[in-house]
Amino acid sequence: DELVIISSDGSLFLEFSELLLCEASTVYKYIQEDGSNRGTCGKLVCTNFKIAFLDDDSTSDDNEPQFKNKIVGENDITLQCVDQIYGVYDEKKKLLTGQLRKYPEKLIIYCKDLRVFNFCLRYTKEEEVKRIVSGIVHHSQTPKLLKRLFLFSYASAAPNNTDGRNQTVMFDTLEDWRDELERTKGNVKYKAVTTNECYRVSEKLPLYFVVPICVSEESILKYQGRGIPIWCWSCHNGAALLKMSAFPKEQDDSTSQTQKAFLDGIYKTISKPPYELLKMDDLSSSLPSLQDIQTAYTRFKQLFLIDNSTDFWATDVKWFSLLESTNWLEIIRRVLKKAIEVAECLERQHTNVLLIEESATDLCCVISSLVQVMMDSYSRTKSGFQSLIQKEWVIGGHGFLDRCNHLHKSDKEEAPVFLLLLNCVWQLVQQYPPAFEFTETYLTVLSDSLYVPIFSTFFFNSQHQKDTNTSGETLNTQSGPFRFLTVWDWSVQFDPKAQAFLNNPLYAEKPKPDKSQRKTARFKHQRQLSLPLTPTKSSTKRGFFREETDHLIKNILGKRIGKFINSSDEPSNSFREFYDSWHSKPVDYHGLLLPRIDGPEIKVWAQRYLRWIPEAQLHGGGTIATAAKILDLMEEVQSLQVKMDEEHSQAVSGDVRSVPLLRNSARLSSLFPFALLQRQSIKPALPTSTWKDLEDEDDLVKRDDEFVDLSGGMS
Repeated sequence: DELVIISSDGSLFLEFSELLLCEASTVYKYIQEDGSNRGTCGKLVCTNFKIAFLDDDSTSDDNEPQFKNKIVGENDITLQCVDQIYGVYDEKKKLLTGQLRKYPEKLIIYCKDLRVFNFCLRYTKEEEVKRIVSGIVHHSQTPKLLKRLFLFSYASAAPNNTDGRNQTVMFDTLEDWRDELERTKGNVKYKAVTTNECYRVSEKLPLYFVVPICVSEESILKYQGRGIPIWCWSCHNGAALLKMSAFPKEQDDSTSQTQKAFLDGIYKTISKPPYELLKMDDLSSSLPSLQDIQTAYTRFKQLFLIDNSTDFWATDVKWFSLLESTNWLEIIRRVLKKAIEVAECLERQHTNVLLIEESATDLCCVISSLVQVMMDSYSRTKSGFQSLIQKEWVIGGHGFLDRCNHLHKSDKEEAPVFLLLLNCVWQLVQQYPPAFEFTETYLTVLSDSLYVPIFSTFFFNSQHQKDTNTSGETLNTQSGPFRFLTVWDWSVQFDPKAQAFLNNPLYAEKPKPDKSQRKTARFKHQRQLSLPLTPTKSSTKRGFFREETDHLIKNILGKRIGKFINSSDEPSNSFREFYDSWHSKPVDYHGLLLPRIDGPEIKVWAQRYLRWIPEAQLHGGGTIATAAKILDLMEEVQSLQVKMDEEHSQAVSGDVRSVPLLRNSARLSSLFPFALLQRQSIKPALPTSTWKDLEDEDDLVKRDDEFVDLSGGMS
């Protein structure tokens, strides 16, 4: 059956592919659960794509979202975005899973993008309550098969007229890898290989990847890609960043000896002069585990999943201690510090760096991506960053399906690894805005897109899994019945005016080099301009860590070790010198960028985590309000320029109309563009007990504040 429903906010249900599963009328949605029971009445529906609330009242223009998503409306929750569902029974919350014996009077849905929806079912017919609650719990919380994801329903009916590439390099062809090698000047010592065509080596590896020239195709086949250093990126000085998946832990002696000899030969070849050093880093021992990351983020997000105003003010007085106890910001700091250490090895010591991890598809992706964002200005452009995500994460084999738990099969595999990267990149974006072509809003929208199952980008564990399911049956043909969209085509989600918020109007574009100075500047790479003038250490005479080789090999073969390289205090001293020296000099926005990581310089990504909490907004303020004003001015200048051009080309009769601005600045807040200025009770950070006393004596704090005219100023 075909279904098209128009919701109250004007968004269409996806034609041909979205099917209505269950619905309930006379559902009351609380606008804000603050005890006032303000809200709106409407219909709650569940489809094979999302949960949607259809408001009975028409939305006024005054409340029209400024940043409207064409796929997911303001009152829509994709099934993959549902985090937890609670039912309220006699004012007590209970987690809803599986079969329900009793149905709640109120439904609370917590979303992975940190929205909280409160629905009252007291006025809904009993049969409808049973159907809608059971349907929502079943379709959003129970395990499902991959082919049952909405991704496949939509892909079978997806339009063909979208340009998915949008200047983004997809890295699904051999030519893409060769071009990247040429761009980074890595083709001198590295080669793109076709050994894994038809996935004859490993289903976990991409069809094409890059390895050192000394690595033979026979060895790649023999070891099934494990123990093979895979190239990520080359620095301007020739040093390279590589990653490697470790051999299985359990090996017999003969196999272990063979692998040891193979690794020894590879490392000696990679580290031959003039790059005699090879720094190896086992990320599983030097960074927090995936379980630690998941635990920290679970605690962290609880600070932002606010049910009501009372909960907000109750936690406000101890918010910083609660934040510190989550350990999330400390994990971000440690990851950034590790990326700086790798950057120092590549840039100052001219040392190859080999990142090691069991599968090389989690923390390897985080560190390699951060290093490239910090060292390669191309990765700070919009298309460059998207190409980087394609290379390191999508084609690189990060298990999005498992890590995001899209199929609800195993909570043990879930970990917000990609979200950790975006949090780290945000630190750089907010510290050095002119260095990035994209904005924090772009990063926020990208994090939201993790849960929109019409794009294939974040819904597979590997290229093999996608290719296998693209054709439906076999790999003999690449043109199957499914036409998957890529998230990089932003026109699918946003119109041009909304897309303007994704682009940084203050981006300092890289100046084109002067032809007359090309010869003199040939050997002085631009990225070196912001480096500390510290002489490079002379390479050791003993070759590749002769006495440490056995120790290193044992580690790579999967045996447990601690810190196996540079065990002295030298790394920390060297790191501090490098870090302090760089920060003492002016910033080159097209050169090396090192994030500030000391103490409070690691901040909470406020736009993503606080955007749905009205009490947390800054009226007329926030970085996004500044950006919105700049966009208005740019739009006005461009419009006036067009009018001037018209006047030069032809006589224009009549009065020139004033240029309409996109936004009313008096309605802006730090929640913009995701929400307009809210009207809510503004309570200063007093102990909760004080507010209870005040509320008992006076209803002043229960009253909504009058709308503040920001043009007239605020006291």
